[in-house]
Amino acid sequence: MNLHDWIDELCDALDVEIDLDEALILDVARDAAHNVARPAAPITTFLLGYAAAKSDGDPDEIERLASAAQDLALRWDKPAEVLEHEDDDPEVEEELASADA
Repeated sequence: MNLHDWIDELCDALDVEIDLDEALILDVARDAAHNVARPAAPITTFLLGYAAAKSDGDPDEIERLASAAQDLALRWDKPAEVLEHEDDDPEVEEELASADA
């Protein structure tokens, strides 16, 4: 299965019809992953999709939104943060330890 097949199957599964500019989405994801942090790629594309839906899928607006996201990622100069998993929360650890005691 290639990317085009995946997109077709995913659109069917999600019950959406869209003329997708794959290169644009992949470019935004790449820039978010490389310039912000790897986890920023799926989050950025999800938020871009959400914003695109709010614009009723207008192709010109989607292009503008993608450009804004890409520009932000390319300008990003803050160091990547290590995301802590909620299971690593010291307060949760303390509560679990006291519950076991």
